[in-house]
Amino acid sequence: MPTLKDIADLVGVSISTASRVVRNDTSRHINPETKAKVWEAVRQLNYTPNESARHLVNKQKVEKKQTKQIGCIIQTARLNDDHPYYSPIITAFTKKILESGYSLGFMHTSDELKDEALLHRCLHDIQVDGIIIVGEVGPEIVDYLLKVDELALIGICTNGTEITMVDYDRIHAAKSAVDHLISQGHQSIGFVGGPGHTSELNSEERFQGFKFAMYDAGIPLNKEWVIDTRWEIDRSYESIMERLKRADLERPTAIFSASDQLAIPAMRAVIENQLRIPEDIAFISMDNIDFAQYTTPPLSSVHVPKVEIGTTAASTLLDMLNGEQPQLSKVLLPHRLIVRQSSVFTRN
Repeated sequence: MPTLKDIADLVGVSISTASRVVRNDTSRHINPETKAKVWEAVRQLNYTPNESARHLVNKQKVEKKQTKQIGCIIQTARLNDDHPYYSPIITAFTKKILESGYSLGFMHTSDELKDEALLHRCLHDIQVDGIIIVGEVGPEIVDYLLKVDELALIGICTNGTEITMVDYDRIHAAKSAVDHLISQGHQSIGFVGGPGHTSELNSEERFQGFKFAMYDAGIPLNKEWVIDTRWEIDRSYESIMERLKRADLERPTAIFSASDQLAIPAMRAVIENQLRIPEDIAFISMDNIDFAQYTTPPLSSVHVPKVEIGTTAASTLLDMLNGEQPQLSKVLLPHRLIVRQSSVFTRN
């Protein structure tokens, strides 16, 4: 088995420096470049940080035994028990694995796992059989996980093509929402959303679906009303308020939002400008979180089967662990358009 001395020799540092990096000892400053080199050596040599872990790895090389534990890594700032989109997914996933005799070994955000010592401990000390990745957690974490032997991975709305995925068709779902607005006669439609995995708006599938619908209908995009909020609720409200107050800017007759959480503050901005929904500006959105039906007026939205996504992800991961599922596949669950008063103007 590799030792700290092997790591130190490979990097060209002292054993004590290598040890401090692996133990996340911050008592002395270590150059970030040196730390990165040490962690690269850890991965390259498949080093495990303690005797019991090394002993376990030796046993696993003879016969891999399941620990009946699953890890969860979730997108930055999304680890929240009452998050209206992610909470039902994680709850359903956890319920299914518990019913199957497994437990949740850890749950961390991608921000927390930028601490490579913590990431290493999660994988080598806790010894999970598989991991569910929820959201865009960053390519460095995904690449790290892919290098771990016999670790089953499944993703929901995450980056990487080398991971089994359970999701829904965001492009088609977004297009169906915009098609609904077009069917209502709208020819000037704004967009509110955020970037995709490349941190650019064009990489986001819901924005792609919006553009496809507009192009198919021969409707030009108004760049002034394509709003990248960086997925921040406050930016949605502030961006709409700023544009509506501009005398030189013609407002759209409808807005498509990539999520209900961005649509709700945008609707508030419209109402605070003494405009009516949907008579002056219609709204349709994505996700169909519980709050959507209680806005004023109720928000039209594409229903995403969040509970079914979580349950299917758990079932697929369990099948992978039992050798009953291909290691690489993509499962897309059906979405459903829910039309409410925010997008349909009924004349009396």
